[in-house]
Amino acid sequence: MSEWLSPDVIASAPGRVNLIGEHIDYSQGFVLPFAISYRTTAALRLRDDQIIRIRSKQRLDNVITTSISELAPGSQGGWERYVLGVIWALEIRDGLEIEIDGDVPLGAGLSSSAALECAVAVGLNEMFSLGLNKKELALLTQKAENLYVGVPCGIMDQSVSLMAEAGSALMLDCRDLSTTLVPFDLATSGLELLIIDTQAHHALVDGEYAKRRQACESACSKLHIASLRDIEMSALVASKKLLSDEEFKRAHHAVSEMARTIAAVNVLEQKDFAALGSLITQSHVSLRDEYEVSCPELNCAVDVALANGALGARMVGGGFGGSAIALVAQAQIEEIKGAIVDAFSSASFTKPRFFTSLPSEGAKVIKRLDR
Repeated sequence: MSEWLSPDVIASAPGRVNLIGEHIDYSQGFVLPFAISYRTTAALRLRDDQIIRIRSKQRLDNVITTSISELAPGSQGGWERYVLGVIWALEIRDGLEIEIDGDVPLGAGLSSSAALECAVAVGLNEMFSLGLNKKELALLTQKAENLYVGVPCGIMDQSVSLMAEAGSALMLDCRDLSTTLVPFDLATSGLELLIIDTQAHHALVDGEYAKRRQACESACSKLHIASLRDIEMSALVASKKLLSDEEFKRAHHAVSEMARTIAAVNVLEQKDFAALGSLITQSHVSLRDEYEVSCPELNCAVDVALANGALGARMVGGGFGGSAIALVAQAQIEEIKGAIVDAFSSASFTKPRFFTSLPSEGAKVIKRLDR
């Protein structure tokens, strides 16, 4: 396997936590994610034919082999489709050796898929001197996931993986992809953001994610608006009779979540972490009751964290499993972790995992071609 040891380009990209603004990126709303320190790395080497070989350092004995001519949206396969989708979206026509490594927890709602896509995209952009900027790369990696893999995700995960900067959350306008860095310093206030991986199954390709997006799009059609960004809450409530119960609930979450995200930026600027915690918890209630994307494990993690002193807690990511976050005093972290472990054990849930992370930098090239 010596041919894997001399890549032309190495690039990496981070996973993310979305502080607030969930399930509204595809409604052209505002979101407030930050990149985490856990990253995916892609080592790429050019071939002199059209063969593509991909492997993961976590499974060195499993080499996936295909060719440029075989790339087609909707192809069957596993995690390698995220890599192949990016090659397809960037219209690469040369063969490649690609080796993937990383420590972004899989299936935890921390956007391991976007980290993988963006690491590959940044590497290919460097290798082939494509000259694509971060906004263009975000749109192309989203295209790869939407059309090649078949997950109708919004633009948030790819954008923050590419555009994030250390020490800040990223206020992202999902309509035009404009960004504002929002300083996010919890440590000086004695706080930390605890990430609770419930280890409940998390998969977005089973259709439930798509159903939520379709309900939002159907509501927009009936309300004659381009997106839920374009309606105020009072107008939505006044138009309730035009929508099915499901459409109204989904739309109500989206419109209220956009307002919460804007409010969160304001309270962060004032370092009012009690108010931030309240907004985070309100987000969870809306995701649980109106968007219906939570699950018993996520609700347990949130409820126990709040009962043991967290300023706020909520599920993050697409839902149906994955992770929750809790805004907690550093002195209470171990107590809250212990209480969550005990509650999961009592409910016969899989033992959760815990992570913490400071806001970290976005995707970057680690090794460049010798020119």
